Amino acid sequence: MIVALVVQQFMPTFTGIHGSRILLLLLVFLCAAVTVGQPTMLLLAFIGGILWDAQCALGPDVGDAEVYIDRVESLRFGFSVLLFGALGFLMQGVQPLYRSGKWQFSVLLSGIAIFFYLAAEYLVINFLRGDFMLTRATFMQMVYTSVLTMLISPLVLWMLARIARHFGHSLYPERREKRRLGWI
Repeated sequence: MIVALVVQQFMPTFTGIHGSRILLLLLVFLCAAVTVGQPTMLLLAFIGGILWDAQCALGPDVGDAEVYIDRVESLRFGFSVLLFGALGFLMQGVQPLYRSGKWQFSVLLSGIAIFFYLAAEYLVINFLRGDFMLTRATFMQMVYTSVLTMLISPLVLWMLARIARHFGHSLYPERREKRRLGWI
C-alpha cells in the first residue's frame, strides 16, 4: 500500500476527463480486502485510512487564524479509516465469489465502492461546510474517477495473485479443492 501511495503521487490528473484521476491507494486496499480475512482487512483499512489522510488532510494552515477560528475545510484526520473499513466490509461480501474464481464481481464492486467513497466524502464535507451543491462537473469527476480506477483493478488483482503465488499462498482455495476432486 505504501508503494501505491508513492506511485499515486506521480500519476497525472486527466484534465480532459473532468479532472479525474486514478485512486491507486484506495484500489489496492479494495483489491486486498477481497483477498484477505476480516482481521487483516481491518488492519489494512486502518493503515490505508491513515496513509490517505496523511496525504490529503494534512497540510499547512491557510488563512488568518483570528478570522477563521472554526474553519472546516476538509474532513478531520482519521475519518478515512472509517470509510476504508466500511468499503472493506463491502468487498468482503463478494469474497466467496472471488475465492471461487469469479473475480469480475470484485472488479465491478471496486468501481462502485470508489464511487461510494467519493460520494460519502463529498457529502460529509458539504454537511460540515453547511451547504450542499453538487454540480454536474463534480458528479462527472466522481464517475470518471471511479471508472478509470475500476479499469485497472484487474491488473492490481493479477499483481496480488502473483505476489501470493510467489509466497506460496492460494487466493482461490475453493477452486483448488474442486480440482483435487476432479470437478474442474
